[in-house]
Amino acid sequence: MFPGQGAYLPGALAPLAEDEPLVRETLRVLDRAAGRVGRSAPSRLLLDEDAPSLAELVVTSPADLHVALFAAEMALFRLLTERHGLRPTVLIGHSFGELVALTAAGVYGLDDGMALVAARDDAFAECPPGEGGMVALAVSASRAAGLLTGLGEWEVTLAADNGPRQCVVSGPAASLERVRAAAETLGIGATRLRVPYAFHHRMLAGVADAFARRAAGLRTGQPRHVLHSAILGRRLDGPDGVADLVAAHLVRPTRFTGAVRRLHADGVDLFVECGPRGVLSDLVAATVPGVRVVAPLRRRVGGRAVADALAGAGPGALPGAVVSLPPPESDPAPLPRASRVDGGGGSGSGLGAGVEAGGDGGDGGDGEDGVDDREAVVETLRSLYATALGYPPEVLTEDADLEADLGVDSIKQTELFARAAARYGRVLPAEGSRLTSYTTLDALAGLLATLPAQNTGARGAGPREVPA
Repeated sequence: MFPGQGAYLPGALAPLAEDEPLVRETLRVLDRAAGRVGRSAPSRLLLDEDAPSLAELVVTSPADLHVALFAAEMALFRLLTERHGLRPTVLIGHSFGELVALTAAGVYGLDDGMALVAARDDAFAECPPGEGGMVALAVSASRAAGLLTGLGEWEVTLAADNGPRQCVVSGPAASLERVRAAAETLGIGATRLRVPYAFHHRMLAGVADAFARRAAGLRTGQPRHVLHSAILGRRLDGPDGVADLVAAHLVRPTRFTGAVRRLHADGVDLFVECGPRGVLSDLVAATVPGVRVVAPLRRRVGGRAVADALAGAGPGALPGAVVSLPPPESDPAPLPRASRVDGGGGSGSGLGAGVEAGGDGGDGGDGEDGVDDREAVVETLRSLYATALGYPPEVLTEDADLEADLGVDSIKQTELFARAAARYGRVLPAEGSRLTSYTTLDALAGLLATLPAQNTGARGAGPREVPA
């Protein structure tokens, strides 16, 4: 499975590239391919954990974001199939991921696949669409259709059917805001996504035409793998199918739920996510409970962790006797997690803002205040964040990405984490810092355990109530 725009993670391939020469080689090839179409090298975003966040790239450099997504997914695909011998029965992409899937299937080579990504962005520059956007709704696609009909908002349409309780609608900005407000009034979770356009909507018809025209000049070949399109609702049947998909890519909805159910009915029971994070894996698990899902890059991991993730998928996941990678001769000492909160500023996201920097200089890891009980801390964070954000607690799973999955901007994340640190009597760094490596409740719980405790005499008291 090849995910879409939300799958970006700064430095996603950093540990993997250290262990795997194939990943480094693929990034070198794609860096050169990006340069040939006038794009920046994607490796700078995928090998540096302090690279710009998803929210920053969406606003400042969407073209760089798309190149990085393509490179990350293709590097992992090559690792899984060439290094580990994984033999996919069928490939499937979600939105932007369908373009990556075309390349992984062999329809495009790496150079032409990168050119396809660039052609998509160039088409937007050639035919800028009107102001629009997208809203995620915590209901099924059929319920969303009923809502839109009841509101009479005919300009807003389904953009993505993601699962039994999640879909996305798109349309003109004003109409979309009315739908979002009405959904919230009805108690339906509604989140405005950080995207500049109404993707998968007829507003992009001009862009789609320009994209199809540019893509027609690229070389295509016979696919090596079967590809099922969630946009077309069928498997591709040769060159005509590829042209159909490219033409429909920006204007027709992504019906991921139906595609997953159809593949499952055809006998597919192991779904492997070929990209950073685990967004599609979670959608599949919610759509067809009981299937096996693997997201090797749910977090930044090295080569052994990828092999272990595949081995943990159960019998039949790998052909032959593929085993975990041998350990290195000596394991390097892990970096303290707090050291990953870098000292860069930006967007008003300083962690130290509004928090008194006192404390006794302790390491905060003795567990006397309950902060070492990871599960309990996650539950406390879930309650705090759900109340502050107005989200149902069940939406805030321990590995849901606050930025990519839930739309929480960096300033709000910083504010909430400061409140969580104060609740546990922890001292934040005095200098401005960013949370680029800590975007899930589980990661934030781990970070809390590394912070020094305040010298307030309140140790052992557990979490404290803090005014909202």
